[in-house]
Amino acid sequence: MNNYVNGSDLLMKVAGGAIGHCTSHTATFNTETKDVAVKPAASVQASSASLYKSKRVTGLSVQVKADGLCFYRESESGLKVILAAWALGRAVSLSLFERENDATPYVSGQFIISSLENTAPAGEDATYSITLDNDGSVTVDATKLDLLADPVSTPTQTS
Repeated sequence: MNNYVNGSDLLMKVAGGAIGHCTSHTATFNTETKDVAVKPAASVQASSASLYKSKRVTGLSVQVKADGLCFYRESESGLKVILAAWALGRAVSLSLFERENDATPYVSGQFIISSLENTAPAGEDATYSITLDNDGSVTVDATKLDLLADPVSTPTQTS
């Protein structure tokens, strides 16, 4: 049994449709922090421990990037649909999901298309790349991604 996650089992939807002919997607979960430095109490002797700072989380963000092949008869969200969504200048719905559980995404929310690039080299496949940044809160639910669970069942003990 192969226990490695196959990237082909993880898909994404933009503006309600799966990204057609997608070759890859990447989700980056960012944490913004602030250093917190506190002076030790007067009763405490100064030590090297007082040189260390604590960190406090001040913000979270998610950035999603995807690459795809341009296809003349695209039936899903390809370059044509994504370009139309970008031209509206509004946030689009985005969800990342496991192929077998597409009704329950493990990441979802409203995202802004921050960049869209179309590459068409002579004699090669035309491609596009999209980058999306969250617009407001994002729902992240790792429990809905079965692939994160241990695929090897733990034997139960019997008396």
